[in-house]
Amino acid sequence: NTPEVWLWGVDDLGKRVLVVDRNFIAYFYAVIEERADATEVAEKIRKEQYPFVVKLDVVERKFFGEPVKAIKVYCKAPDVIPKCAKTLRKLEGIKDCLEDDIRYSMRYLIDNNIVPCGWHKVEAAEEKNTLGVQVDKVYKAKYCPKLIEKAEIPQLKILGFSTICYSKEGSPKPERNPVIIISAATNRGEEKQFLAGEDKNDKPVLEAFISYVRNIDPDIIVGYGVNTQDWPYLNERCKKLGLKLHVDRAGTEPHTSVYGHVSITGRANIDLSDFAEEFPEVKVKTLENLADYLGVMKIESRTLIEDVDFADFWDDKSKREILKRFSVENTRCVMGIAETILDFAMQLSNLVGLPLDHVGTAAVGFRVEWFLTKHAQKLGELVPKRIEQPYRPYVGAIVLNPEPGLHENIAVLDFKAMYPNIMITYNLSPDTYIPMKEPIPSCGAYEAPEVKHRFRREPAGFYKEVLSHLIKARDEVRSKMKKTSPESVEYRVLDARQKAVKVITNASYGYAGWIGARWYIKPVAEAATAWGRHTILSAIDIAKKEGLKVVYGDTDSIFIEHEPKKIEELCKEIGEKLGLEIKPDKVYVRIFFTEAKKRYAGLLPDGRLDIVGLEVIRGD
Repeated sequence: NTPEVWLWGVDDLGKRVLVVDRNFIAYFYAVIEERADATEVAEKIRKEQYPFVVKLDVVERKFFGEPVKAIKVYCKAPDVIPKCAKTLRKLEGIKDCLEDDIRYSMRYLIDNNIVPCGWHKVEAAEEKNTLGVQVDKVYKAKYCPKLIEKAEIPQLKILGFSTICYSKEGSPKPERNPVIIISAATNRGEEKQFLAGEDKNDKPVLEAFISYVRNIDPDIIVGYGVNTQDWPYLNERCKKLGLKLHVDRAGTEPHTSVYGHVSITGRANIDLSDFAEEFPEVKVKTLENLADYLGVMKIESRTLIEDVDFADFWDDKSKREILKRFSVENTRCVMGIAETILDFAMQLSNLVGLPLDHVGTAAVGFRVEWFLTKHAQKLGELVPKRIEQPYRPYVGAIVLNPEPGLHENIAVLDFKAMYPNIMITYNLSPDTYIPMKEPIPSCGAYEAPEVKHRFRREPAGFYKEVLSHLIKARDEVRSKMKKTSPESVEYRVLDARQKAVKVITNASYGYAGWIGARWYIKPVAEAATAWGRHTILSAIDIAKKEGLKVVYGDTDSIFIEHEPKKIEELCKEIGEKLGLEIKPDKVYVRIFFTEAKKRYAGLLPDGRLDIVGLEVIRGD
């Protein structure tokens, strides 16, 4: 009845290891009512002698910034926590139970500051591999591992693959349609193709692929669309043929887990299509489009076959070689995209604290939430429950009507991290919000324009602390990059790191207004957009007073006549009056606006065309 955490890793000698930790006890918090005595309530729980409670601690915590008394209830196994919390909620003196809905594995990572894709030091004793897992060594941890600073990445083994199924009639179904080609490749340059025979019998194909994966023993498996297509299909197909799809390190089959990612025990399974959203320039997120955009393989040089034609190409011996080449090129694209994206994925995983196979599939909101949860733990702030909220729209950022037609010599001035900086400047946070009925505290308050929501000036709110930390971290990484050779591995890792920090920083504002958020307080998001609109309109007023013509404004930038001397003065004045940094981002030699917002095309000094919202032939 002892829960254990399995940590899969690579040690500093390049050996594959499994560290088993049985030292962590699951817990949740019972928040005490204001008039109740926490010690008495704890005593009452002890007297009841609940079989699942192993220890009780009376603690002081904060909830939405307000001090609260709570009992930390330790349970002997994670799966009894929901039942235990349900029982304790009914007890007199207990207001509510919190953090009973945080997964044991995530609780373990957060509490012990263990981060995926990071180096740790652990005191451990070697154990016999009685678990039958595919590793060089199994250890039992004496204590929880400790995070250590170390930049280099170990030599990881990466395997990429893609599949082709045979179906004459419509979409292939695993119960009837065979897998005729599997193309695999590794980051060590090996390529292998598994082909069905003339009878289209795919049992040998699947058996050979399974033994190949076990033989290569990859740390990471990559594919494109594998979470929703390839893994479920291969799993079902193996069942139909009486095989077990044992491609993991523990002799179990791939299974769908949190956020819809497919978990392959002991290996990180990464679906690269989850990261396609990071490239808004790629409108149709196909494998070949993303590979083309990232410069992995140009579409012009690719073999392209529609999936409805796979069966015809297979049946026609003169065309079968083309189908085989198409499959190999798919896998080469997968490997090329992995090489481009993996540094970023690892840094995102490391920053947010979500394991590498979860971080891509998790919605942006969940990434921000785990990052906030990690910080809440450090600040002694309790994590609220997720409550289903009705969708209540609010006014968003301002986008002004452009002056249609052609304009010469236009500069775009951009506010640096506008929304995160607004939240820092005006201390916008769920724990600083002052409800309408409450008086303004002695420290004073900031009042948002238009919407009139109020936020106390001091002390710094939860969001302000987290965002200040992120902005500082990104600045530190970028200053390190300046001292590092752009050709080095360290530079690549640092660049991926600063991109990951930027993604989380910019998403924090949106999180505040996401109805799925644990820390959901609508006035926070409303006030941020109100200050955003106020900032843009004020900046435009200042520009007009300086005699500069404004042709367009969108969210966090303004498009104005390019007069370098005046613009320098303007940026200084805006910084002094509004307390936010604004800088020229780009200059267009000539720009064309339609009557519609967010649709323009600009000619850059180097002759490139910058096109926004006009990529598609439109009926209007």
